[in-house]
Amino acid sequence: MTADEVKSLVGSLKDPVSGKTFAELHAVKNCEVEDDAVSVTVNPGYPIRSSKAGIEALIRDALAAAGFARVSVTVSAAIASHRVQRTLKTLENVRNIIAVSSGKGGVGKSTVAANLALALAAEGARVGMLDADIYGPSQPMMLGASGQPTTIDGEHMEPIESLGLEINSIGFMIDPDEPMIWRGPMVSSALTQLLNQTNWHDLDYLVIDMPPGTGDIQLTLTQSIPVTGAVIVTTPQDIALLDAKKGLRMFQKVNVPILGIVENMALFKCPKCGHLEHIFGEGGARRMSEQYKVPVLGQLPLDASIREQADSGRPTVVADPDGEVAQIYRTIALRTAAQIAATSRDMSRVMPSVKVVNN
Repeated sequence: MTADEVKSLVGSLKDPVSGKTFAELHAVKNCEVEDDAVSVTVNPGYPIRSSKAGIEALIRDALAAAGFARVSVTVSAAIASHRVQRTLKTLENVRNIIAVSSGKGGVGKSTVAANLALALAAEGARVGMLDADIYGPSQPMMLGASGQPTTIDGEHMEPIESLGLEINSIGFMIDPDEPMIWRGPMVSSALTQLLNQTNWHDLDYLVIDMPPGTGDIQLTLTQSIPVTGAVIVTTPQDIALLDAKKGLRMFQKVNVPILGIVENMALFKCPKCGHLEHIFGEGGARRMSEQYKVPVLGQLPLDASIREQADSGRPTVVADPDGEVAQIYRTIALRTAAQIAATSRDMSRVMPSVKVVNN
């Protein structure tokens, strides 16, 4: 087989995380063939800590079946910047921004956002969290973060670090018991400053915990923040789905890709007898997925431990990293990152070289 044939073979294999082929992910970076030896480099474009071994085995088995006696497979995890809304550019120190949104409050959006960020970090990515819920900032408490941002240059805030994340929130700057009695323009201005005047340090992903709803504040944010993609959080309940659909449509109207849907509180398991109960209904996210042609990233149970761990400042992914729920969060995080990897890459910062030749 030639190098091009090997590239075609590897490209036809399906990535175990996204279900897309490596060709669709533009993941095959290098192929070298010499007699019965072959060397392949693959970069699926998402963090690979838990999936690296599986990808290597998949490619190695395919090449061995093709007749190669010596097979070398390298799986790398370089994460690129991807395209954002047409009128905006990606931030220099943030490759990708993930907005976690819900049409209404009370569906567990902030808990999902915290665990999503922690799961991405657990997979090997550099991750930040921006708490955009000005009226009800909860990420400092959920992530066990405290203190006030400092400044080195007098212009930019240094993010607070906790649980391996870089974090900023209006919650660091106000009394926790003090209500935020601000009008929409003040909120939008504050959030823009939090994003642009925080000295983020070379992040692969910045997760934004969006305020609930689809009003003026949310619209302003989606039009001014360079979002790579959005994750919609809902419960199976019909009233929650009604509002989640509005949130989804809002992102579509401003040309922000929908990465997928997370169905929270999908199922309750009785801790005493093991009985399974769909307390808030069943199949809502699946129907929404079919209607809008977006994937369901995962379904999370109604579990008291999720709430207890978030309230304690150590969300599930950190508090019980090997538990069943933490594994669901990690699957959601990987699928989210894989959805981003399949989108168009940002080329706005790639400058063409110019040569001046004297004739």
